[in-house]
Amino acid sequence: MKIGELAERTGLAPSRIRFYERIGLLKAVERQANGYRSYPDDAVLVLKLIAAGQNAGFSLEELRTLLPSDLASWEHGTLLQTLRRKVQDIEALQAQLAQSKAHLVELMAQIEAKPEDMDCAANARRWLSEMQLAGAEGTPTPWTRRRS
Repeated sequence: MKIGELAERTGLAPSRIRFYERIGLLKAVERQANGYRSYPDDAVLVLKLIAAGQNAGFSLEELRTLLPSDLASWEHGTLLQTLRRKVQDIEALQAQLAQSKAHLVELMAQIEAKPEDMDCAANARRWLSEMQLAGAEGTPTPWTRRRS
């Protein structure tokens, strides 16, 4: 099939398909005598897998190692292990984002707790001195905890 039909069947732009071919994610592309690319039917599946993988958070480099050269030779165990590892990565990112959110909520609370007669700069100094005092006493605050 030609690139136009492949683009139509996958919803990808021809330039994106050529890019995937150029970086080695899409293989088994033949050139006709006139220079046109000729794609096998399984190219549709490969491109849909690439798009689904990217939507799931896989980088192109991760997909390069995940996708076998021949779809019939996919190793079940390796695939599951890779997917589980990706889920763990996402869970770690979620925990980091939750911690960042907590820090921002705490900062907003400190800013909103500013006394009426105090300007913003003085409030910042007040809040920073409280943080330093808490840190000197060994009391962890969202801003003095170590990130792991």
